[in-house]
Amino acid sequence: MCEQYPIVFEIIWTLSFNQDIQQQLRSSSVFMSKLAHIGKEYDNEQMRKILHGILWNLEINHEDHSTSEINNRKAFDIMISYSHKDKVLCQQIYDELIKSGYRVWIDFDQMHGNVMDAMAQAIERSHTVIICMSEDYRKSNYCRAEAHYVFQRQRKIVPILLQKNYRPDGWLLFLIGQLLYVDFIKYEFSRAMGMLLKELKAEDICENNISPVHPKEDTDIVVSITSASMREASSSTISQNILEWTGTQVQQWLVEHNLIQLSHLLADCDGRSLVYLNKYMKNGQTQQILNLLQEDSLRRINQSVSLIELSRFHSLMDQQKYLQESTGTNINIKKKDV
Repeated sequence: MCEQYPIVFEIIWTLSFNQDIQQQLRSSSVFMSKLAHIGKEYDNEQMRKILHGILWNLEINHEDHSTSEINNRKAFDIMISYSHKDKVLCQQIYDELIKSGYRVWIDFDQMHGNVMDAMAQAIERSHTVIICMSEDYRKSNYCRAEAHYVFQRQRKIVPILLQKNYRPDGWLLFLIGQLLYVDFIKYEFSRAMGMLLKELKAEDICENNISPVHPKEDTDIVVSITSASMREASSSTISQNILEWTGTQVQQWLVEHNLIQLSHLLADCDGRSLVYLNKYMKNGQTQQILNLLQEDSLRRINQSVSLIELSRFHSLMDQQKYLQESTGTNINIKKKDV
């Protein structure tokens, strides 16, 4: 089918972002060999880029992408990740950032050769990445691979909105769900640019890329759908009794402790659910619980469960004191109930 209908390669690339499908494709040695072989034969550069993209997603060790040839010192303050259909506005943003003294990397001429390696090097050499959100950005496999690598390498992310009537959805919503973004459509360019510069300065003093400094009430940085409800919850102190926590307060607590993957996985959980989960994990058979969590994580958020986050979750739950005595509430989960 691929030989007869080249569009199938584009479809395979899209599907290969799913980890289950990645494993199925990797298991076919004939398919993997064919990909590597035909990638060298195609004269069509666009097709070669697509093949490189598929191989990038399927490369088991690309998470540890070698950067030995790259100077550890960041060469750029900012990288702009964007769809080339939004080039005109991104050019204006680039020019203003340069005027403000930032060292900025942007691909205006569309990279040639092995685009994936060039993209990875640009991200490795940048301190902060501006993600330019639009429907075209979300639909682009290049942009998706780029954004995922930014997230994977834990670069600071500042999202901006470039398309009228568009709100982040799909994988893009998952990626920026807890972040503030600047709306370049709602406000005139100079005002939006000022808000972006203010946010970049806030990022310079922020310790992590998930919880940027919240703006004052009179600023116009937009809060994404997920963080809006969290912000509402932060207006009141979370109860010491975890059993009384609402779903919103659970999300606030998880994000404040940088348990980002778990905040997505446990999106529908209240405080009582956290207590049950913690007891399941403690009292159940370890391997069985991990397998169940892994299945849930792949099904719900299309990610493998992070053992590091689970360990930190365990530790934080042990530290968290909920007032069972004062409420007269007690939760008992027997091992056989798991």
